[in-house]
Amino acid sequence: MPIPDYQTIMLPLLSFAADGKPHNITEAIQFISEQFKLNDLDRKELLPSGRQPIIDNRVGWAKTYLAKAGLLISPRRGFFLITPLGLDILAKKPTKIDVKYLNQFPDFQEFRSLRRKKDEKEDAKINSTATPEELIELGFKQYQEKLYSDLMERLRHVDPKAFEKVMIDLLKAMGYGGFRPDAGTVTGRSGDEGIDGEIKEDKLGLDVIRIQAKRWGRVVGRPEVQTFVGALAGKKTKRGIFITTSGFTKEAIEYASNLDTRVILIDGVELTKLMVDYGVGVADHFNYRMKKIDSDYFNEE
Repeated sequence: MPIPDYQTIMLPLLSFAADGKPHNITEAIQFISEQFKLNDLDRKELLPSGRQPIIDNRVGWAKTYLAKAGLLISPRRGFFLITPLGLDILAKKPTKIDVKYLNQFPDFQEFRSLRRKKDEKEDAKINSTATPEELIELGFKQYQEKLYSDLMERLRHVDPKAFEKVMIDLLKAMGYGGFRPDAGTVTGRSGDEGIDGEIKEDKLGLDVIRIQAKRWGRVVGRPEVQTFVGALAGKKTKRGIFITTSGFTKEAIEYASNLDTRVILIDGVELTKLMVDYGVGVADHFNYRMKKIDSDYFNEE
């Protein structure tokens, strides 16, 4: 039987979770494989990269999209669980759940809006006039957006102290402090006045940047930024970085932009992009090398 696409998998996968128990992705793959009567060859068929079975990849994407719509949640690392909303949807006995169906949910609309403006025009290219090169580019963008999303999900589940260390590691990877062993430290503790860490601005350590890291679900407002600025003043520091897994209100952004003290605000979207760009918390999965005809080689004098 043909391997089902990830949208076809969505409804059976949600139904699988209807028992209200936590399940891991291995259990889900086994269930979907049996549901669609896939044989051993089907289950072992790999992506073109040769790194992952196609069915594993598609079940993973289906789970991600259902979670982004609020129909599944991750109760703990590696597991998923149906939500009350997911149960309500199943009670309505839908005949199909796909991307179009999920667009009715605000959380899914927000997820789609964060796909770096990969809009309907790009989606249309996939089904119409896209060249092979365009398809590769569009597929890579989609893969990256899932990576950003998965990375954010992981950050929201790490211990606060571990999160602060991740921020220091990121800034080191970006070049702050050079190769100094003491380039950055986590300082968050009782009496720290809102400073979670610090990092040397340059290789010589001539100046120090103070950091506040908030692993929050709610947006950061102006009061929190003001408190951070006050903490910087208490440390006699003119430079600070406020990092959050959520976002900042308009008032907070305007306040930070008009300060004598230099405060950089990094929200969740920019944070995950920086971590991917600088290789923090991620590892190379696979690489494709594309070649083209060398016209100069064939040019005749």
